Amino acid sequence: MSVVTHGATAAGDEDGDRELTVDELAARVGVTVRNLRAYSARGLLPPPRMVGRTGYYGREHVARLLLVREMLAEGYSLAMIERTLASAPAGASSATLALHRALLAPWLPPEPETTTGVELAARAGIQEDPAIVDSLVRLGLVERLDDGTLRVLDPALLTAGLQVLGLGVPADRLIAAQGEVNARVREIARIYVQMFVETGWQAFVEAGAPPAQLEEIRTTVARLQPAAAQAVLAAFRTEMAAAVTAAVEAELSRLVGE
Repeated sequence: MSVVTHGATAAGDEDGDRELTVDELAARVGVTVRNLRAYSARGLLPPPRMVGRTGYYGREHVARLLLVREMLAEGYSLAMIERTLASAPAGASSATLALHRALLAPWLPPEPETTTGVELAARAGIQEDPAIVDSLVRLGLVERLDDGTLRVLDPALLTAGLQVLGLGVPADRLIAAQGEVNARVREIARIYVQMFVETGWQAFVEAGAPPAQLEEIRTTVARLQPAAAQAVLAAFRTEMAAAVTAAVEAELSRLVGE
């Protein structure tokens, strides 16, 4: 599929497939060599083709640098850009990367937080327990870093969990419950994404991915998140009310019986 985004391909197509040295690449995209090397160190660029001690860069490097520069100008952090590019094809063109970014960016979680096991336990009001951290790692909520610190991948979810702990729910019970919730939410997400793929996206592809419809697709993706979240929250409130009512009635009946 070929998708052309406004202004995305001009710089990348100049001079055809001629490979560039690091200085030429920096000049082409309008960044310093120092920043270019920093982006490479973070994994934002694939390795160059090496000839002796000289690296040569191609169109895919130009495409990625254009996207990095654009996202930085819009206020995205390097960490957010890194997560956006993590799942992008290594040899993607500027147009493909722009589409990838447009579809993925609205769904990325907030910036991760770095903390320690001691700080995490203090915030939760419990004793530090490596087993609890291990459980959070298995859930994909926390990552262990090489220096011994922890990266909280979704701070908003952590804040919500701490609020539940503040109600007196034991940490192990909360973690177990969150694991079940994650599995169910994953299925809900799959349903909504599949619905979009089979309707809006499929129609876009069958039409030949016309550039004139790209903005419409981007807008649809951006609006899908709040609409889906509102629908899920409304359904959750209804089901939560029914579950609380049933639990209260059952417990009161048991209390009367005793």
